[in-house]
Amino acid sequence: MATLHLVYEMWNSMIENVKEVIYHHERKTEVEYSSFFEVVKLILIDRWTKISTLLHCLTHSLNPRYYSHEWLSEDSHRVAPHLDKELTQERKKCFIRYFDDADVRRQVNIEFANFSDGREYFADVDSLRDRGQMDAKSWWIVHGVHAPTLQKIALKLLGQPCSSSCCERNWSTYSFIHSLKRNKMTPKRTEDLVFVHSNLRLLSRNSSHYKEDETKLWDIARDDFG
Repeated sequence: MATLHLVYEMWNSMIENVKEVIYHHERKTEVEYSSFFEVVKLILIDRWTKISTLLHCLTHSLNPRYYSHEWLSEDSHRVAPHLDKELTQERKKCFIRYFDDADVRRQVNIEFANFSDGREYFADVDSLRDRGQMDAKSWWIVHGVHAPTLQKIALKLLGQPCSSSCCERNWSTYSFIHSLKRNKMTPKRTEDLVFVHSNLRLLSRNSSHYKEDETKLWDIARDDFG
């Protein structure tokens, strides 16, 4: 499932949600100090620091929903990504790494400025209204044609999953087929067997046995797999 563009917001709001639960349990007001919450907060921040990447910030910045009136009005503390200091710093680092040519990078910055501030071709009524109504990838397909470089990046990133679990499962299948006892197969034959094995498991989801099995542990990704 393509969820890379949701990770930053989820982590950003997680601390506040955890704080709310802990303070409610301890019957404290918002301004009071909670030693337990401070310990949990440090753990969460440390974890986010380890797993966060520049792409999380860039993908968040390219999601039109986070510039919409609907999303911003849900919480008075929210700001659009182009007004967030941390996001801006990380996004600029990402652009510098992605675009070596200064002229190309300048054009991308102009495209991003028009997109984020609703200027030029992004200023039409449908483009602004659809920010809060359409999914991010569909929005870029429909309205991103006038920012071709940024559109290309957005479509790649907004289609990315936030987990490598699908790859891990594929490697597990590969190791099951290419084992110590079966180690003389050519890479092409092994690849074909992995392909057949994985697709047979997908096809089995249509069988009556699959629907009757409550655990479905033998499936590739259970019912969450699209």
